[in-house]
Amino acid sequence: MASTTGGHPATRIHVVSDVHGNTTDLARAGEGADALVCLGDLVLFLDYADHSRGIFPDLFGAENAGRIVALRTARRFEEARAFGTRLWAGIEEDRATVMEKAVRKQYAELFPAFPTPTYATYGNVDVPALWPEYAGPGTTVLDGQRVEIGGRTFGFVGGGLRTPMRTPYEISDEEYAAKIEAVGEVDVLCTHIPPEVPELVYDTVARRFERGSRALLDAIRRTRPRYSLFGHVHQPLARRMRIGATECVNVGHFASSGKPWVLTW
Repeated sequence: MASTTGGHPATRIHVVSDVHGNTTDLARAGEGADALVCLGDLVLFLDYADHSRGIFPDLFGAENAGRIVALRTARRFEEARAFGTRLWAGIEEDRATVMEKAVRKQYAELFPAFPTPTYATYGNVDVPALWPEYAGPGTTVLDGQRVEIGGRTFGFVGGGLRTPMRTPYEISDEEYAAKIEAVGEVDVLCTHIPPEVPELVYDTVARRFERGSRALLDAIRRTRPRYSLFGHVHQPLARRMRIGATECVNVGHFASSGKPWVLTW
């Protein structure tokens, strides 16, 4: 770890979330840091701001991507699902096979961009089963686990809770709560999704409440970590909030910002 000089911090950690295919900035995200922490969502399936980017428009075109974004934004999830089903019906190859190939292509570009060391957990659009194939020796993958970085204990819980969007890594509230419980008391609690607080889960651009975790909120109040770090909500009503002794921080939509959030001590 970096040494203390003239009162400067001894340890510097860069934190990113919601990378969504931004390989170029990810390759620079660890510059000047002792470690990089990644809170998931490496895959870009559909860019709500740029309908030409992602797996969906690669398969079906930007116009159809715009249509499905409009339906989802209007919370017309059943119509969006039916529209997507009609599009997939025109693809000869099995849907699961097509998706796996597309995800593998993105992972093959993204994982080599991670610096050493990187500590990472899954987002709700990630495919955990593929990570062992792509994570190099400098990347430690954690989910429901703890690690010490620079003398502080970091706990990691990946994935999201079940929603009408049916993204790849959504789990039950009970399974998520069990992972939170397994992490226990830590200095820095790292998750993909935020605690269930209205200001932290509301996306001002998508105009909807994303799913946050009540179990995470309860753990923050009970175990009082120094920080609760998360992503998932790209344009939150509030980017940070103090809950008791804990500073809760949405570390940002890295796909659009290209800049890591910095933690020093």
